[in-house]
Amino acid sequence: MASRLLHRLRHALTGDGPGEAAAGPEAEQFPESSELEDDDAEGLSSRLSGTLSFTSAEDDDEEDGEDDDDPDPDPLSAGDRVAGEDAGPSCAQAERSPPPDGQRGSQLLTRQLQDFWKKSRNTLVPQRLLFEVTNATVVKDPPSKYVLYTLAVMGPGPPDSQPAQISRRYSDFERLHRNLQRQFRGPMASISFPRKRLRRNFTAETIARRSRAFEQFLGHLQAVPELRHAADLQDFFVLPELRRAQSLTCTGLYREALALWANAWQLQAQLGIPCGPDRRLLTLAGLAVCHQELEDASEARACCERALQLLGAESPHPLLAPFLEAHVRLSWRLGLDKRHSEARLQALQEAGLTPTPPPSLKELLIKEVLD
Repeated sequence: MASRLLHRLRHALTGDGPGEAAAGPEAEQFPESSELEDDDAEGLSSRLSGTLSFTSAEDDDEEDGEDDDDPDPDPLSAGDRVAGEDAGPSCAQAERSPPPDGQRGSQLLTRQLQDFWKKSRNTLVPQRLLFEVTNATVVKDPPSKYVLYTLAVMGPGPPDSQPAQISRRYSDFERLHRNLQRQFRGPMASISFPRKRLRRNFTAETIARRSRAFEQFLGHLQAVPELRHAADLQDFFVLPELRRAQSLTCTGLYREALALWANAWQLQAQLGIPCGPDRRLLTLAGLAVCHQELEDASEARACCERALQLLGAESPHPLLAPFLEAHVRLSWRLGLDKRHSEARLQALQEAGLTPTPPPSLKELLIKEVLD
């Protein structure tokens, strides 16, 4: 499996693979369908060895008709459960994947892929993201039951960065596919998606097939510029993480929230999101608040400085005064120079562009509506 993924990654970097054909407005013709051909489960398990660990529920066929299709009023709330983070009481009965050997193999493969990225960073060929399903968990949340797929997102971020991770279920992928089909009929015509099944949705074979199909699906979307920059695709990756991080911050669970804010920042760096600075600024605000509440003033100040660099000398942003106020306070606490930030904040107040005192980052973070 490691050689197969490295082979796909080399194709993505060198442009020799079939995915490089999508340079024009129309989507490329992908020769490999996301709905895999029927082959024996033994060969499939061998191919995924060391990459994907999962639980199966072959003895629960009578529940297979659900296919993760329960209605959800919040289109992305079902994906708010993130890898490595306790999703609350609703996931208390999740059946975690037990085999440590598979997880060690996954970590080894991820390190190999990261090393390959580092060696390839100087290439002139545009670099693509690589998606790898590293874990699949069958979650029983009565009355529903579904599979939660954890994906590692690897790409041309900082050389020493760890892969970002997201956890999504079939309904999240299906909603993304449906929304993109409505908006981009032409490019989406050649992109396959794993069809629903009436039974055996929780067997090891089905989970393994869908895992590979989801990897291919996201890779195909990233191969088409028109789809890569679609707002729905960006929301699929980042919005659930931001919502969950905001919720944890508002309830005072700062350590858990910090991990989610950091993952959201890493995702945005890997994806190269072109939708403006607002979500990045919100992420930095969340990081600054959590670091400050956890008594790490130095990291909190560094987040404020990065945000002020993003804001630059543009017209006043709603977050500018709160970031300046936080930077002044943290600089004073650390005994560092705060005169420049004080002068900027005073100028905003004298011009009537912000109240005195300005709202805190935490206040704005709580009030921010993520849509």
